[in-house]
Amino acid sequence: MVITMNKKITLLAISGSLRRSSSNKTLLHAAAALAPGNVEIIFSESIANLPHFNPDIDNDNPPSAVIDFRDQLRRADGVLICTPEYAHGVPGALKNALDWIVGSGEFMHKPTALINPSTTSFHAQDSLAETLTVMMAKVHPVRIPLTSSKIGVDDILANADISSALSEVILQLVNMSQEDMRP
Repeated sequence: MVITMNKKITLLAISGSLRRSSSNKTLLHAAAALAPGNVEIIFSESIANLPHFNPDIDNDNPPSAVIDFRDQLRRADGVLICTPEYAHGVPGALKNALDWIVGSGEFMHKPTALINPSTTSFHAQDSLAETLTVMMAKVHPVRIPLTSSKIGVDDILANADISSALSEVILQLVNMSQEDMRP
């Protein structure tokens, strides 16, 4: 069911990969190109700038990078995360980012879609889903396997199966976000 509202929906896209030209970032950029007119997808580059999580500095005056990341999450109606798998786990930078949010609660009840572009990795997405569920996010895991890590945005948009699956993820995330906005 599609809920129609005039409100603009903001989705925060987070790549678990810090590589400049990763397939994860490419998939997120393709999602932005496929987003309907009332949906703005903004990209968080801040996980690379976060210091190592340390509860001693997570106080009334946390580091500015932490404040910025928390603000991005707070302002977003939903979150779209695309991440690689490193040694059967979530990349350290992404896990570190999540550790900064555990106590502040920005993921609480936040509609969150997890996209896994790999044809061979399963552990990271399962682990990420578990972590976000513990943080009380509304998690929607999806596999959209890419045929190659060298695929570009235009290739994704031209592939009917991949672009259709990606569009469906965006639609589901938007619907979850809009349901949260109803009085």
